[in-house]
Amino acid sequence: MNVLETEWWSLCLPPEWWAEADGESILIGDRDGVGSIEISTLLKEQGDFDRDTVRGIAGSESEQPLEWRTASLGTFSGVGASYVEEGAAIREWYVACGPTLLFITYSCDEEQRGLDDAAVDELLDTLQPLRR
Repeated sequence: MNVLETEWWSLCLPPEWWAEADGESILIGDRDGVGSIEISTLLKEQGDFDRDTVRGIAGSESEQPLEWRTASLGTFSGVGASYVEEGAAIREWYVACGPTLLFITYSCDEEQRGLDDAAVDELLDTLQPLRR
């Protein structure tokens, strides 16, 4: 396992996955090219993100109405949803731990839907905050 570490969080990457910075987000993909994960980070200047705030952000940022469900990824918690759009299967999460909010998107071709779900869940379950 390789450890991917940013200034604010870390996660463990299996050998068959790669990661690279892309502007203000991190891209993670599997070497077989099935799908990719994008993670963006938002920091709260004072205080911590609470459950209602995270759910509110998810609802206001979505371009379409989604059925948000409670989600836990590592020590981060918030909401997640999945949908299909323009031939792509998409899973989204808004999760927070303390002052750190992560917006995470996994996408793949609709025909590949579900193929990497277990691997993505396992990878994202290793998310840990790094204290500033």
